[in-house]
Amino acid sequence: MEIKPLGKRVLIKPKPSEEKTKGGIYIPDSAKEKTKEGTVKAIGKDVGLVGVGDSVMYESFAGTELKIGGEDYLIMEEKDILAKYN
Repeated sequence: MEIKPLGKRVLIKPKPSEEKTKGGIYIPDSAKEKTKEGTVKAIGKDVGLVGVGDSVMYESFAGTELKIGGEDYLIMEEKDILAKYN
């Protein structure tokens, strides 16, 4: 299924959460912190600051969670993106 965000919305594939600490201790799912970083997979026609393939940081509780083809995604407004990086 192909998703095309509308207006100023962006589809993001979140970066996976850490599986274990730097000391080697595995983190259970209930204790994992939600990631606030991801990769832009699709953009609406009115988006101007980010493009497909950009790595971005976004607000903690931004967007709506989606499951597409068994994978997790977020769809959010462009204004909820805080920064992009390499």
